[in-house]
Amino acid sequence: MLKKPEISLHTTTLWDYPSQHYGRESQGDKEYAGVTPSHVIWNLLQRYTAKKDLVVDPMCGSGTTMDVARDLERRALGYDLSPTRPDIFRADARKLPLETGKADFVFLDPPYSTHIEYSEDPRCIGKLDAMDPAYYEAMAGVISEVARILRPGHHMALYCSDSFRLKKPFCAIGFRLFGLLEQHFTPVDIVSVVRYNRTLKRRHYHTEAEKGNYMLRGFNYLFIMKKEVVASAGRKSPEVSPAQGQERVGKSPEGASPRGKGGFRRR
Repeated sequence: MLKKPEISLHTTTLWDYPSQHYGRESQGDKEYAGVTPSHVIWNLLQRYTAKKDLVVDPMCGSGTTMDVARDLERRALGYDLSPTRPDIFRADARKLPLETGKADFVFLDPPYSTHIEYSEDPRCIGKLDAMDPAYYEAMAGVISEVARILRPGHHMALYCSDSFRLKKPFCAIGFRLFGLLEQHFTPVDIVSVVRYNRTLKRRHYHTEAEKGNYMLRGFNYLFIMKKEVVASAGRKSPEVSPAQGQERVGKSPEGASPRGKGGFRRR
């Protein structure tokens, strides 16, 4: 097992960190299927948020985003159709119970087709095959909702992978979702994140890939986008003031005691 190095800002568009968690503690649940690497969220929040900013994750899973946000003294709000812990609110990512323009940053790690069983809820997007237009229609609804809740001038990021299954067509999910994102946001950057998972550690998977002349998924896309301030009559619309952005949102969880240091926001 590789020793976890000190976490630091990635400075290229290839992000590689050999562990699901950073530091001595865990962020999220490593046993959760499809868990997001916490170093991805840590780097995003250090770059695009400040202390007390509100970070929202509409598909929160095991709560990795919330744990990292609180670690960095950001406020965290998580939603999921099937909450895994008490501080995650039950909600469909296509219809979030949050005011317009309230989030300072939104992180999204959606299902990538039907590879993982996330929930028994029939509304779960993970039940939709990436070959079905319904998957992209559902994701268009999620992305539109993210655009609604995000403050103008602020950032969001979507983490995803393409889909490949034996004897099935290859699905370039990343490119399709990037096109949907561009309908609402301005691209800031595209990052490739090296994947570390149990599948890639199994030698027979690699042997079969060689025999079958196909490739295993070795990276995930990370699309970083910005919601522009809408111009009106030749003037930029004012952003929500920092004081307003630091309000407590309803009964949303405020998080555990902060342990990390604040970062910087780049716009």
